[in-house]
Amino acid sequence: MNLDQDPELEAFRREVIEFLDTAPTDEIREAGRRTTSAFAPFDQTMAWQAILNEKGWAAPGWPAEYGGTGWSVEQRYIYSEEYARRDLPPLLPNGLKMIGPLIIDKGTEEQKKRYLPGILAGKDYWTQGYSEPGSGSDLASLRCAAVRDGDDYVINGSKIWTTLAHRANRMFMLVRTSTEGRKQAGITFLLLDRVDYPGMEIRPIVNLAGEEEQCEVFFENVRVPVSGRIGEENDGWAVSKHLLTYERGANVTAPAMRRHLVHIRDAAEAAASPYGGSLAEDPVFQRDIGELAADITSFEAVERLIHSGHPMGRDIATPSMNKVIGSEITQRLTVLMTRIAGVGAIPRQLEEIEVGSGIKPVASEFELTAMPWYLNSRATTIYAGTNEVQRDLISRTLGAR
Repeated sequence: MNLDQDPELEAFRREVIEFLDTAPTDEIREAGRRTTSAFAPFDQTMAWQAILNEKGWAAPGWPAEYGGTGWSVEQRYIYSEEYARRDLPPLLPNGLKMIGPLIIDKGTEEQKKRYLPGILAGKDYWTQGYSEPGSGSDLASLRCAAVRDGDDYVINGSKIWTTLAHRANRMFMLVRTSTEGRKQAGITFLLLDRVDYPGMEIRPIVNLAGEEEQCEVFFENVRVPVSGRIGEENDGWAVSKHLLTYERGANVTAPAMRRHLVHIRDAAEAAASPYGGSLAEDPVFQRDIGELAADITSFEAVERLIHSGHPMGRDIATPSMNKVIGSEITQRLTVLMTRIAGVGAIPRQLEEIEVGSGIKPVASEFELTAMPWYLNSRATTIYAGTNEVQRDLISRTLGAR
């Protein structure tokens, strides 16, 4: 994939630069700078998605017939590079990068017409109901049950770690519809077109970083329409595995990693070393940031191969490999952030880093966001299937078992 010295690609890059330099509001830019996890500040990010949708750029990865851009792989990479350079908030992934592509691939025509426009426009936020207390990495052991009753399923049980459920208006979830045979054979995938059904309760959870990002959701005789089912009853395991290929490996993430490196290097150059000079001149820092830069370059090379149609992209182990490497690089980046921030990362001034707070900061923006980034990134090697599970899946494709 060569992005240089191509007049058409250069013209496209200029178009992207002009739009991204002028379209975002100040609040949207602030939301990008104050993002401390994979989930950027909700209101500003959804507003930004609506602006992108008006431009037709909300879902570069979607097929053009469903509202995608129709861009080439090279154009998508250029867009990702320029997007990252401006520290704009990443769009929330659940709709655009998870349930949207699944509905396109596996949904009925009625489901596509009903749900895809709202996902694109940023009007609907879908929370994911997979994990349960006692059933996280071993997802097949889930117990939240749905029983068919006429045109409805009646759901009883609970879900946990349902990201931003308290801000959602829709939900996709896995439920147990049979206890016969293998655990994986009794699961069904459902779309809930609202999250305020009678008998449904959502309780936010304060996470390590002090933010309300995760939730617990309870179901007591909640009736949802059967028309929200994707795939056949008891076929939800295969449906969820298809969705996970998008969650684990369908994104362009290397440009954002490189942007993190730029911020870390800038902060190190501004920070004094106790041995004289700046932290950027410290040999240990130079070794660590050099290793990270090399690993991101390798990751990016593979990512470009995958997205350019290389056979590697069709290997069933590739999403797992991407998930493992990408999540571990993310954690190493945040470790380096906290080392550079030093004692400046200790204050937990969460109210100050809220967009538009206007509260006087007690440290720099880099320092105040370093610790929340670090704490939130501890989960990256757990969610979307733990890295231990991913390594097990990779080993099976290599014939280790």
